[in-house]
Amino acid sequence: MRDDYLQAALLVIDDPNILINVVSRRVKQLKRGNRPLVESLEKLSAEDTALREVSERKISYELATPEEIAAHRG
Repeated sequence: MRDDYLQAALLVIDDPNILINVVSRRVKQLKRGNRPLVESLEKLSAEDTALREVSERKISYELATPEEIAAHRG
């Protein structure tokens, strides 16, 4: 994982725990065959691609409300 991509992504999502979760979910999608939302002349790992997508604001996240969490737990 490239440190410059990580630092750029942390400027967009400053909570490391949230960033890890967003990147992890996106990496799974990329490894399942989803197309990258960024172009690169070099071959990037799925992790670096996900970090670039975050830093370029191609993907985002939304936190669940307490009500949504309670409803999900049933």
